[in-house]
Amino acid sequence: MNFDVIGAAGPRAYFERLTRENLSHAYIFSGPEGVGKKTFARRLAQSLLCAAPKDGVLGYDGTCASCRLFELEAARHPDFLDHEGTLKIGDRDAATRFGEHEDLTARDVVRQLSMESYVGGMRVLLLGDLDFATHHAANALLKFFEEPPPGVLLVITTPSPGRLLETIRSRAIEVRFPLLSRAEIAEILRRKGYDAQAAQTGAQLGQGSVTQAVAALEGEELSVRAQAARWFFEVVAGGTPVDGWATRETLDAGLEALKGLVRDWVAIGAAQSAPLFADYAEQLRALRPLSGNALRAILGRLDEAQRLARTNVSPAMVSEVVRMALTGAAA
Repeated sequence: MNFDVIGAAGPRAYFERLTRENLSHAYIFSGPEGVGKKTFARRLAQSLLCAAPKDGVLGYDGTCASCRLFELEAARHPDFLDHEGTLKIGDRDAATRFGEHEDLTARDVVRQLSMESYVGGMRVLLLGDLDFATHHAANALLKFFEEPPPGVLLVITTPSPGRLLETIRSRAIEVRFPLLSRAEIAEILRRKGYDAQAAQTGAQLGQGSVTQAVAALEGEELSVRAQAARWFFEVVAGGTPVDGWATRETLDAGLEALKGLVRDWVAIGAAQSAPLFADYAEQLRALRPLSGNALRAILGRLDEAQRLARTNVSPAMVSEVVRMALTGAAA
C-alpha cells in the first residue's frame, strides 16, 4: 500500500494509529502555507476511497478504479469534493448536488454531505485554505458539526485556526503540520522537475515552505518571503512601510521569514554560521550587529506575534507588534 507524502511525520503517525471505526467526522489541518496540508488531505481521501482492503486508514494500492480517479492533479472521484477559498452562505432553496463548482457555498456543503455515496462507501470533503465570507456562512456549516451524517469525513485546512468559530473548532480534531526540512523541500522540488542545484537552492530559501521555495526560485517579487524581507529592511532603517506580507493567508509564512532574517542578523554579525537567507546576506551585513539579549527580545515578540496570528486579532496589529520590536532593536 502506498502513501506518497513527504514530511508530516507527526500527522502520519497519528493517522497510522487509527481505524475507520475511530476516525473522527472532522479534522482541522493547521500550519504554515506550503507545508503539505492539502496534499496530505488528498492522499488521506484517496486512502479512504481506495477499493483495496486494509486494516488501517492510510494507504492505497494506486491501481484500483477509485485510485485511477486520483491520478490527475485535480481528482475527479465522485465521492471526493475538493474546494479552496472562501465560502459564502448560499441560497437556502438551491438545488442539491454533489460535485465541484466555483460558487460552492456553506449551504451547498451541508446539503451535499447529506447525500448518499455514489459507490456505497465513504465521502470526503476537503475545504482548503478555508475562510468564510460572513459570520452567517460559518454558522450555516455548523449543522454538519452538530449532526454529522455517517460515512462522511470533512477536512479543513487553514494557516490560522483561531479565525474559525470556536463552535467549529471544538467539534473537530486539530492536527498541526510543521515546517518541512530542507531535505524534504529539496525532494519535493526534484519531483516537480527542478534540477538538483535548483532544488537545493529552493530548499535553502524556502524556510520550510514549498510555496516559498518555488516563489524564490521563480523570482516572484510579490512572494510573501520577498515582501516580508523588503518590509524588514525598511523597518530596521527607521521607516514605516506598508505591511503587504501581513494578510490572513500569509501571516504565518511572513512571520517565519522574519524570524529567519532576525536569526541571520545575529549569525552574520557574530560570524557564527552561513546565513539561511543567503540572497540577503549583504544587506544583513550592513546592519548594526544585534546582541544576544536583543535577539531574545525580538524572538520573544515574534513568538507572541505568531500566537496572535492564530487568533482573530487583525493582521495589522500582529505586524505592528513585530515592527515595534524591530524598531526598538535597531534604535
